[in-house]
Amino acid sequence: MKLVLVAACALIDTDGRVLIAQRPEGRSMAGLWEFPGGKVEQGERPEEALIRELREELGIVVKEACLAPLTFASHTYEDFQLLMPLYVCRRWEGFVTPLEGQQLTWVKPAKLRDYPMPPADLPLISHLTSLL
Repeated sequence: MKLVLVAACALIDTDGRVLIAQRPEGRSMAGLWEFPGGKVEQGERPEEALIRELREELGIVVKEACLAPLTFASHTYEDFQLLMPLYVCRRWEGFVTPLEGQQLTWVKPAKLRDYPMPPADLPLISHLTSLL
């Protein structure tokens, strides 16, 4: 089974809310909410992938020193195994902007379960709830 490495980030604002993005129509799991991030490309470290993805998806600049590893998810989908480290970030430059047409919302950790998420993201919620 193919292993897919995806890096995700819980951006946390000054009010202790977490940013989630809705997967756009036409993508797998469209309509579900997830933490921003994306696939780690060949030769790329997870932190580098996250810095690139956050710039491409949200128009923000994140420094590697501001990414703190929190936990990870390992989930078996039908045709691949997902391994997803989750980082926490409280500092970035620029304004969060949906550059790929995705819906964005800031959510208190206790309310994250109100949003339908991919199965791999669900176990991450309890880690964020205990952190914040």
